[in-house]
Order: sequence, then C-alpha cells, then structure tokens
Amino acid sequence: MSRNFGSHTNKRKISRQALRGIGKMYVYIKPFQAEFLFGMVFLILSSGTALAFPSFLGDLVDAAQKSPEKIDGIALTLGVLLLSQAIFSFGRILFFERVAQNALASLRQGMYSHLIDLPISFFHSKRIGELTNRLQSDIGVLQETFTSTLAEFIRQLIIIVGGMALLAYTSVKLTFFMLTVLPFIILLAIIFGSRIRKFSKSVQDASASSNIIVEQSLSAIATVKAFTSENRERSKYKKSTQRVANLAIKGGILRGGFASFLILGLFGALVLVVWKGTSLIATGELDPGQLFSFVIYSGFIGGSMGGIADVYARLQKAVGATEAILEMLDQDIEEDSRIDNHIAKKIDIDASIVSFKEIKFAYPSRPNLSVLNNFSLEVNQGEQIAIVGSSGAGKSTIMQLVLRFQEPQNGNLFFYGKQASEYSKSFLRKKMAWVPQEVILFGQSIKENILYGNPNASEKEIVDAANKSNSMEFINKFPDGIDTEIGERGVQLSGGQRQRIAIARAMLKDPKILLLDEATSSLDSESESIVQEALERLMTDRTSIIIAHRLSTVRNADRIAFIKDGQVLELGCHEDLMNLENGIYKQFVKQQLY
Repeated sequence: MSRNFGSHTNKRKISRQALRGIGKMYVYIKPFQAEFLFGMVFLILSSGTALAFPSFLGDLVDAAQKSPEKIDGIALTLGVLLLSQAIFSFGRILFFERVAQNALASLRQGMYSHLIDLPISFFHSKRIGELTNRLQSDIGVLQETFTSTLAEFIRQLIIIVGGMALLAYTSVKLTFFMLTVLPFIILLAIIFGSRIRKFSKSVQDASASSNIIVEQSLSAIATVKAFTSENRERSKYKKSTQRVANLAIKGGILRGGFASFLILGLFGALVLVVWKGTSLIATGELDPGQLFSFVIYSGFIGGSMGGIADVYARLQKAVGATEAILEMLDQDIEEDSRIDNHIAKKIDIDASIVSFKEIKFAYPSRPNLSVLNNFSLEVNQGEQIAIVGSSGAGKSTIMQLVLRFQEPQNGNLFFYGKQASEYSKSFLRKKMAWVPQEVILFGQSIKENILYGNPNASEKEIVDAANKSNSMEFINKFPDGIDTEIGERGVQLSGGQRQRIAIARAMLKDPKILLLDEATSSLDSESESIVQEALERLMTDRTSIIIAHRLSTVRNADRIAFIKDGQVLELGCHEDLMNLENGIYKQFVKQQLY
C-alpha cells in the first residue's frame, strides 16, 4: 500500500485500533519503563499538590477572620506545597524527558535500520524527502507526545476530575450553578479555537507553497536566466506571498474576535459565579475563603477543559504519526543486513560465474510490459562480455538482476552453477563492484568515498587505487589533496573526475565480478580516454560485464551480446560479428562510424 508522505502529519481518529498501534511503540519504551513509572508517580504528586493549593489559600483567607493564630501555619503549609510541587514537576519533566529521548533514539535507529534494508523497488516508488520526513517530522510529533502531551493530558484529566470533586465538596449549589454557565462558554471557545487552528494551517500551507516557488526557481536558476523568466518567477512569488498576507490578516481578525469572546465569556462567567457565591455568603451557606477556593478551582478546571481540546488534537497527530511509522516498519525487508551473510561457500570454479536461463522480467510498476523475454546468456570466469543494443532493449535491467536489485518472474539466474536464491544477496554483492553511468558520491572527502570500497584499506592502498584510476592527476591539484571535501553528491567534481573516483572505489574492493553500466557514455573524448585507460586496468584478469554504446568501449571485449526486445540476437567477438552479412551489430557499428 502506497502512502503520500507530506510535510504535515495528518490527524487520525483515536480509535481502539489506533490505540493498539500506539501500543506497539511500547517496545521502545519498555527498556526504560522504571523511569517512566517514576515520571508517572511525580506527575500524580505534582497534580495532587496543585489541587491542594487553592484549598489552603481559602483556609488562609478564612483564618484572617476566624483563627488569626493559624495564619502562619497555613502560610508555612503553602510554602511546603509550593516547594513540593516544584520538586515533583522537576522530577516529572526529567524522567519523561529521559524516557522520551532514549526511546525515540532507539526508534530512529530501528526505523533507519529497517529503511536501509528495504528493497530497491521500494525506493523507486517513494521520494527521499518523503522518507526522511518519517525520521524527522513524525518522530518529532512522537517526541512532543512522549515528553509533554501525554503527561499534560493525564494531568488535566486529574485536575478536571479532582477539581470537580473538590468543588462539589465545597458547595453543591455553587457547583451546579457553575456547571450551567462555564461548560457552555468553554465549548464555544473550543469550537472557535478549532476554526482558528484550521485557518492557521491554511496560512502554513500557503506559506509552504510560496517557499516551494523560491526553492524551485533558485535550484534551477540557470534555467530561469537562460529563458529570461525572472519576471515570471517574481510575479508568481508576489501572488503567492500576497495570498499568504491576505489569509494571515483574516486569521488576525478571527484571533481578535476570539480574544474578545474569551474576555467577555470567561470573565462574564467568573462574575456570575462570584455573584452567586456572595449571595450564598450573605445567607451563611458559604464562607469567604471557600468562595475564594471555589473561584480558583473553577479557573483550574476551565483552563484544563479549554486546553484538553488542544492536547487531544496533538494526540490525534501522534496517532497519525504512529500509523505512518508503522506502515513503513511493516514493509518487507530485502534481507537483514545486520546478520553476517558473508560466509564462505563452496564454489564450482569451473562453472559459469553468471548464467541467465530463459529469464522473463517486467518491473513491478509495469507488470504488463516485459523488458526481458526468454533471455539467456552465460558469463564465464575471467571473461569480459559487452552487452550492446538500443535504448530500452533491457541492458540496464540485466545489471539490476545481477546485483539482485530485482528478481526475475520466470526463468533461472545462476551464480557459480547454483541458483541465485541459494546465496544471500549481501554475499553475492560482496563479490561485485558496480560503476554506474551516473556516479553518486557522498558529500564527504575523496578519501572517504574511495574507502567505501573497502573500509579497512590502508593509506597506501587508497593512494595506490587512486593512482591506478588516474585520480591522483587531479587530486594533487587540490590544496587538501585526498582529504578534499567534494560537496553533496560530489558536485564539486567533474563527470570524469567522479567516474575515476568510482573506479578507484571499485579497485579498492577488488571484486570477482565487475559491472560497468555506461561508465563513459556521458564523458567528452579526452575524459573518456583517461577513464577508459583506468577501466582497462580495473578489468585486467577480472570477470567483467560491460554495458556501453561506444565502439571504443566494447570492441576489445572477449564476447559481445547484441540484445533487442529483451533477447540476445547476436553473440560473438567484434571481428566475428563484423563478418556477419547484414548483421545487426555490424549496422550498429556503422551508425557510429558514419
């Protein structure tokens, strides 16, 4: 099931199923459950001291008239309550923060570990921004929930339930009167506040849209200038920001109306309660201190009832975040890379190193469009075999199958005479090195990118690989040499330089099988010559599968397989295929030469 991961975490209804989903997160809290229980104890204690405070304040007011000798004792008790509440609140925040941060660090690690083990096909159907949003936005929502929202929700429930009980204990008549006035005003405030939050989200969405205009225009600034579209982009941004301003002004009007309503409604309700309370004092049914406590308790309850709606909305977002996280964690992984699958296996050295037998394959996203049709080919030990053909013939798909990024729907794929499924994918990939057409380097140093081929390599081995790949020629020109930072995706290097770093990385890995996927197709003739020289060193005495269009890359291969419509139509060395009258490969070569 696919999901559109946006920048905003969607709210979800808090149902029994949703609560079960949140319950699955308990596995990350379980190691810290003792600290969580301590946090809950401190939460209950801090809520209890908060509820006791108004009662003692009322006693202090009454003591001024009835028992002046008790004033100092009550004041001291209030001081102890304040100190206790400060300590309990500190403990609550400390323990919940420790539990939340440790649990979320464990969750992040678990999510990333699961994410990196998902198959390539999963990443083809998702945007990277969508996936990183799971690690940032959704876990950020859960962080807020674990550290504050959950505790605040429980605390407000305790205050509402406990406060109502104490109100009834103080004066049943006044409690009944308050319940006929205050809840109605609070309900209107919640509805009003909900509308304001929805409007605020509209402002955020409009602001995000204007930011997208800036991001797209600046990231493609060369295109904007080449097509002299500065004024067009300016106009789009002006309209977008003006819409944000108009929405924000309307939001300001709503917030102003809301503030006026709160002043009129809540203070009006307070006046009514005090009016009713003073009439009860006049008849001797209530003491002044009790009215004082009653008013404070009413404020506590009113604030908690108004705030619990916002807390409930945040809990709904937490449910939405949990569903999104669990959806990703429910995706089937390719295999568990944490298990050491690089176990030595008995290999038949006389068998073909790679063998395709009547392979039929279509990409999962296009199941009705076959890319390979009864494709058969054997790659022998130490052989350099080139695969050529027009675009869409299935060349790159062959690489995907060899790397086992994809699995064939029909037919058999063998390695060293055994079914591919008899080996773990990591075991096979450990024996391969891949140099793709579009080399993606990490935003680190040249040294760290070469080391990706063999993290345990020595400095001498790194430099040796750089020399053999013709990389030291440009590396030595940098002030920091091999420690030069190359920027995100290696943007500070040219295409030819990135290719040479990729070749050095492959050399350091010292693979049994070398996969070259259009490794020189995007280079100019000078860069191609340098890279080709490095590739020839890399291919020496090594089984190589080469995909290429250019004659200079394929003509020296031991065998050339010309494929069309997912099938091998011609197979042989360059000379043999050129001697075929009306041969397809021969026509392919002539098109390049003339």
